Amino acid sequence: MKKIVIIGSGFAGLSCACFLANAGYEVTVLEKQSTPGGRARQLKEQGFSFDMGPSWYWMPEVFDRFFNCFGKNTFDYYHLQRLDPSYTVYWPDEITHIPARYDELKKLFESIEPGSAAQLDRFLAEAEYKYNVGINKLVHKPGRSVTEFLDADVIKGVFKLDVFTNMKKHIGKYFKHAMLQQLMEFPVLFLGALPQHTPALYSLMNYADIKLGTWYPQGGMYKIVEAMYSLATELGVQFHFDCNATAINIQDKKAISVTAQQLNTKTDQPATHNPQPVTFKTDAVVGAADYHFIEKALLSNEYQTYSEEYWNKRLMAPSCLLYYIGLDKKLDNVSHHALFFDTDFEVHGKEIYTTPQWPADPLFYVSITSVTDNTVAPEGKENLFFLIPVAAGLQGDTEALRDRYFEQIITRFEKRTGQEIRENIVYKKSYSVSNFVDDYNSFKGNAYGLANTLMQTAVLKPSCKSKKVKNLFYTGQLTVPGPGVPPSLISGEVVAKEVIKQLNK
Repeated sequence: MKKIVIIGSGFAGLSCACFLANAGYEVTVLEKQSTPGGRARQLKEQGFSFDMGPSWYWMPEVFDRFFNCFGKNTFDYYHLQRLDPSYTVYWPDEITHIPARYDELKKLFESIEPGSAAQLDRFLAEAEYKYNVGINKLVHKPGRSVTEFLDADVIKGVFKLDVFTNMKKHIGKYFKHAMLQQLMEFPVLFLGALPQHTPALYSLMNYADIKLGTWYPQGGMYKIVEAMYSLATELGVQFHFDCNATAINIQDKKAISVTAQQLNTKTDQPATHNPQPVTFKTDAVVGAADYHFIEKALLSNEYQTYSEEYWNKRLMAPSCLLYYIGLDKKLDNVSHHALFFDTDFEVHGKEIYTTPQWPADPLFYVSITSVTDNTVAPEGKENLFFLIPVAAGLQGDTEALRDRYFEQIITRFEKRTGQEIRENIVYKKSYSVSNFVDDYNSFKGNAYGLANTLMQTAVLKPSCKSKKVKNLFYTGQLTVPGPGVPPSLISGEVVAKEVIKQLNK
């Protein structure tokens, strides 16, 4: 039986492991952390449970399809609930609850801008077409050659897909009110670029948001990780946790093994304990960890496809400044998801992408899963997850800086919700650029991967197959199809098929 080593157990690594094991390969996953999930790990402290990374469950059929590929269903593993309101937006002078029901949303749009309900119908009819072609066809291409896109539906719809128009211009054609424009631009922020630099193809995200809905798996997003890990082990995948890959060993332009070090995480071990490296023989390697790290740290120069100059020219999706907060009281009239758009959207966007710097007055996002789920916080208590998007690669990530931003956003949170929380904080942990680098070997401390701009789409992304090593592949948010949880699941499947093709030659 042929052996495959996968480095990293985030969503893409878990997906790839399942597809390869199901195809009959002996699959070994090496994970630096002590649990699976990568950026989607879980933090448990003092009875509070926090999803450390992804917190939005969109495109439910992508998850359904994944489990269906193995004769399973999502409901075999976790219970889904559609959120209503989908999320709440705090503007400078008002609050908007985004209803889950489409007829209610149309009424809301019409109340803000007369005629916009009909425009929303037209906008979403187009977005549905893009979603069907995009999610069912484009994202399943490995992006290794332009010939992959010689597909009748894609060619026929290339202008309908709006690949060469940007989102800002596209949305502006339909909606004139600034509030509606910002609402429609918001989902694009998941793709890691400004709306004016994102192809209008991605209005498919609006269709996902509005028509397919915002959902929540009871127990948190980590339930998906647990489900995929359970499926992988059932399929025979072997996992090695606290296991840090240190080298991919090449012979005749082929990867023959991966060297790793079993990290000392046991507190009863003496400080001088220095475990011996472990070598895993393999017929193929899949890098599901940070692409740049695998190339630069695990391969010698002659086997690296991309130069440091190439990487430095890539437009990265943002990093984040995160806070995991436990309160000793319940809050009133708060939503599961809330967007604080009460400062200047344009200014913060420029501070992330145009002139990267720590933001002066940032927008931020809050997730309070305990509003929906009584298992994630002790009775009578609340768990809050705060996220400030910041530019990747920023220096000066200090505790003092984190404390200053925390004071800033807590003041705004208290003012807008009308509830004091400072004196009720019983647990607090921050996480930012330096943690992404230390924990995930993340290039420039990015949180989401590579921005989905036109010049970083499909064949213009770092390739999912090494150009220098015959049996080395890559999956995840720095290659096709791009950032986000559903794309990561698809990325694992796409790369598994490429590995199988190569090994069957």
